[in-house]
Amino acid sequence: MSSYKETHKRSILEREGFWAAEAKRIHWHKPFTRVLDYSRPPFAKWFVGGETNLCHNAVDRHLKERGDQKALVWISTEVEKTETYTYKQLHAEVNRVAAMMQSLGLERGDRVIIYMPNMPEAVFAILACARLGAIHSVVFGGFAAASLAARIDDAKPKLMITADGGSRMGKVIPYKPLVDESIRLAEHPPAKVLIFNRGLDLNMPLVSGRDVDWKDLYSKTAKEPVSCVWLESSEPSYILYTSGTTGKPKGVQRDVGGHAVAMAASMPHIYCAGAGETIFTTSDIGWAVGHSYIIYAPLIAGMTTILYEGVPMRPDAGVWWKIVQDHKVNVMFSAPTAIRVLKKFDPAFLKQYDLASLKHLFLAGEPLDEPTHAWIAEGLGKPVIDHYWQTETGWPVLSAMHGIEKTAIKYGSPSFPVYGYDLKLLRESDASEAGADEKAVVAIEPPLPPGSMSTIWGDDERFVKTYFSTFSKKMVYSTFDWGIRDKDGYYFILGRTDDVINVAGHRLGTREIEEAVNMHPNIAECAVVGVADQLKGQLPLAFAVLKDVAKKTTSQEVMDTVDKQLGAIGRPKAVHFVTLLPKTRSGKTLRRSIAALAEGRDPGDLTTIEDPGALQQIKDCLGVK
Repeated sequence: MSSYKETHKRSILEREGFWAAEAKRIHWHKPFTRVLDYSRPPFAKWFVGGETNLCHNAVDRHLKERGDQKALVWISTEVEKTETYTYKQLHAEVNRVAAMMQSLGLERGDRVIIYMPNMPEAVFAILACARLGAIHSVVFGGFAAASLAARIDDAKPKLMITADGGSRMGKVIPYKPLVDESIRLAEHPPAKVLIFNRGLDLNMPLVSGRDVDWKDLYSKTAKEPVSCVWLESSEPSYILYTSGTTGKPKGVQRDVGGHAVAMAASMPHIYCAGAGETIFTTSDIGWAVGHSYIIYAPLIAGMTTILYEGVPMRPDAGVWWKIVQDHKVNVMFSAPTAIRVLKKFDPAFLKQYDLASLKHLFLAGEPLDEPTHAWIAEGLGKPVIDHYWQTETGWPVLSAMHGIEKTAIKYGSPSFPVYGYDLKLLRESDASEAGADEKAVVAIEPPLPPGSMSTIWGDDERFVKTYFSTFSKKMVYSTFDWGIRDKDGYYFILGRTDDVINVAGHRLGTREIEEAVNMHPNIAECAVVGVADQLKGQLPLAFAVLKDVAKKTTSQEVMDTVDKQLGAIGRPKAVHFVTLLPKTRSGKTLRRSIAALAEGRDPGDLTTIEDPGALQQIKDCLGVK
């Protein structure tokens, strides 16, 4: 492992030299004068003084050499369409959308909320924002109006871009009513809403003076090129909201230069991919994986990227492998939950198509269990690389790096710390370093490498308090995940240390779900915990206390309330009604003990519990003796 070890060591001990070399992978309009400014820990500024543009690096700089190469391929098994755009065509579309945005008054630094399904126009809008120096915030289409309104009020966008609807499993999901309701709820609504009508046969009345029809504006917009706005490296490129332990979502802020360099470096080093090759990432554009590995990294690398709208088993469980065959996919990136879904189907689907072009399958989003890892690797006959990262990091923290050295894969393990990350396993008690096979908190010694979050949007104090205050004796970044390292140096992720749960790779704060449950008029209080689920990794489970037990309240009513507030993504697996929640004498709800009982584990030390009868009610609900 000398090559990997040497590379990682150099990235930590010779940080500035290492990243200065990697920075040569992108175009700089103006060279940076300093690699790293870490004068105000834990805030890191990378490539100080350098000016660049993400859209230029992803599109414009490829026009001369690969203008006629496919850049974006959109495949929708929902509306049965395929569209292909070369780099020249992508450039033209992005320019046109940038001009449309300019006509609506958008300027450098303005925020744009994008609430769209996986469709080409969403990619055009994202890249057009980058071109203009506007800050995009893509919101996953599964979130309900109240969640969307919270993100609107935090970002304060000048413009919102949406579609009439999306589709899942052939069922149309209207977006426009959600958008209208979110704007009604928001205190800082956007001045304009740009709407792409997909023709999904939805009744979609436009609000006069606010709503603008995409196709109408497109037809009226000139085709002249729109110049890229050159941004200082540390200026914000986008905001991506992620759940936390409080009800208010956190706006992860990413920079421009550091993000571009991190994306460019990751393609050869981690994904073993380069210009002219094809990548198929099955994520949604509303998640960090979609930002990084559907859009920015593949295009910066000069690749063809596939944008997929659909599910892994429709029209049948071979649909993804057919895409690999038909489009000669070289690298594929998906999530463990999707593979666990495919495990339910005939394994013959894995052998039905010619996968000769495929070099690797990468999986991330939640811990990958060893049986699933083995099943897919053996079924495909291809290397399957588990890797670990977060919305906050924007790219992998742990991974095998076969572009640097072809290390052995250990099933169930995301391998080793990636270059740039000074990773530590720290004991919760005193922040000392844990030994082999000892469970501890996965932490990173700052500064965080390029491409990681630079702060929380509009809240530097929350950034420090949330991520760098876990240990009183050390200022280190906490991932809020438990991990162990075995005697061979391989890492394993064991789950969350906080009240955030991981549902099929989507992080949800239990506090957010509790707030949604509490919106039901007959709920006095509740506790939501994450419990292990064989398919999705974790699922929320709710225990609620009624205000008036005489009023008939069903679990379905409570779930409907959650759907309305958060969307189906936050719906609990079940809602159990109790007369009181187990709490300590100081009033703290014993969520870890509840979760332990739900998973059949020891609930731990209960000497401080106020009323043992409360815990007995939890046991009765769960059928635990």
